[in-house]
Amino acid sequence: MRQSAFVLLCFGSVSLLAQEPGNAVEDAANQRIELAQRALDRTKELVDMGALAKLKLIEAEQNLEDAKDDAVLAHTLYSDLAAKNWSDQMAQEGIAAAQRRVEREQQRIDQTRKLIEQGFIAATAIEPLQQELSTRQVRLNLARSLAQQMKTQAALAQLEESIAASQEAERYPTTGTDLVLDGMEHFEGNGAFTESRDLKLIQTAFERQFAKELPVSADGETSLHRALGLDHRGRVDVALAPNTPEGIWLRGYLKSRNIPYYAFTHAMPGKATAAHIHIGPGSTRLSNAD
Repeated sequence: MRQSAFVLLCFGSVSLLAQEPGNAVEDAANQRIELAQRALDRTKELVDMGALAKLKLIEAEQNLEDAKDDAVLAHTLYSDLAAKNWSDQMAQEGIAAAQRRVEREQQRIDQTRKLIEQGFIAATAIEPLQQELSTRQVRLNLARSLAQQMKTQAALAQLEESIAASQEAERYPTTGTDLVLDGMEHFEGNGAFTESRDLKLIQTAFERQFAKELPVSADGETSLHRALGLDHRGRVDVALAPNTPEGIWLRGYLKSRNIPYYAFTHAMPGKATAAHIHIGPGSTRLSNAD
């Protein structure tokens, strides 16, 4: 009886923790991992002692993996993370965890069918497993739906951030002030420009302000920059004269977001072939190895 009670305690079904809010979900998931690990360790001892069949060890290992995937889901799809902090990687991790739970339950069904065919257990033993499989398949579909919703919310959050930034930039005038003198202006900002993130925001804000596309003349490395001996990777050139309304607005926008830039009013030997605004830190000199 004690052994049976232990088995019942150790191998109860591992339920998905979607109902718990916020950090409680992760805490509960972590507790399930700890309990499942203890059950697995104890089961190994009993199998080694001959007190339990090896099948129970497999079952305990499956329960532990279920608990781990519960924790992944709690940390990703069921977390209370702000939309702007959401990532595609989190979505893929959550969907993969839900998929593994489906596959694991199918493995339990396959194992049970073999036992039924061999006459070790009754055919009715498979019914609760099939019900659990259906539940996990529904939750997998839900996970995919949640991932798409979070992706949409993250995109909206980025758009709202872009709009807010453009509204901040609108405080800078587009004519008559903030002139570039002596041919060049350098704004250090925070010293960094993340092209994959920042360029799209700049383009969106510019199109909203002027109803036309940002005239990007060089995105990253070009043959011209290499000919000049400049490493232009991770930098962007915009074909705008810095003292035009568009150029003044763009410089104001970049300053509002603390993005570094160089503004040239005319060609300068070794630096610029024409008037433009260079977004990002200055281009470094290419080494001979490049």
